[in-house]
Amino acid sequence: MSKRDFLRLTDLSLAECSEVYGLATVVKRDPRGERKRALDGRSVAIVLEKASTRTRASFEVGVSQLGGHPVVISLEGSQLARGEPVADTARVLERYCDAIVYRTSSSDRMTEMATARVPVINALTDTGHPVQVLCDVFTMEEVLAANGKGPRLRGRKVAFVGDGSGNMARSMIEAARLFEFQLHLCAPPGFRPPAYEVAKAAELVVLHDDPRKALRDVSFVHTDVWASMGQEGEAETRRKAFAGFTLDARLLSAAPPDAWVMHCLPAHRGEEIDDATLEGPRSIVWQQAENRLHVQKALLLFLLGLA
Repeated sequence: MSKRDFLRLTDLSLAECSEVYGLATVVKRDPRGERKRALDGRSVAIVLEKASTRTRASFEVGVSQLGGHPVVISLEGSQLARGEPVADTARVLERYCDAIVYRTSSSDRMTEMATARVPVINALTDTGHPVQVLCDVFTMEEVLAANGKGPRLRGRKVAFVGDGSGNMARSMIEAARLFEFQLHLCAPPGFRPPAYEVAKAAELVVLHDDPRKALRDVSFVHTDVWASMGQEGEAETRRKAFAGFTLDARLLSAAPPDAWVMHCLPAHRGEEIDDATLEGPRSIVWQQAENRLHVQKALLLFLLGLA
């Protein structure tokens, strides 16, 4: 089997996503089942150039639960911080490890890491967060099925309210194309996604200025922090630009009463979402966070040909 990377959502076909989701359902139901030693004798490098809680913990625990050895490498504790080329790191890690999980800022650095001869998983760049959105679609379909609303997201309306130029919104656009749901994306001027990315999914992505209009008839409402890692200096400017975009009872009154709320975390409570909404009955945020573990285990097994 030739090596497979997961650098963007569309590196998997819809059928392959379904295969990953089926396996994720199995490992979630029985985390210590027949695949508990699937990575026995194997190692996975988890290279983090940006801070991480859920990504690090879910991949590290997941590899361990599958019987493998996670090798966590931070920027500060590696030669990358001293200017070693990413390609050199990739050529070394491919000789030690069976897969590489990489979190960085630049998509160019991600492409360079993917020169490794082992599978590389994009664990976040400034332009996309495909592994998060892969897990989020699994959660949405899991919730739909559990509530008797069908097993697939296809044809449904999903809202994203917040920074449309950020990595989450841009991967959500890619997800709309792949899973064929309608994405209602609301962002203030200056924070919209690149026009060429919207054009690729023009029939499935609807841009809004008014958050209340974006929430009409949707099944799920997503949001994310207004100032991502590396944008802390813009925080006050962004707070002003995103005034009126906070997911709270007032804004959610525009959505159907059975619409669920999602957030990839960490949350800046009181900014993009308030406490009552994050902790409320419509929130599936913690289920969403848990599913990072199960889907990523399944993704690793799929990419390594062990599914």
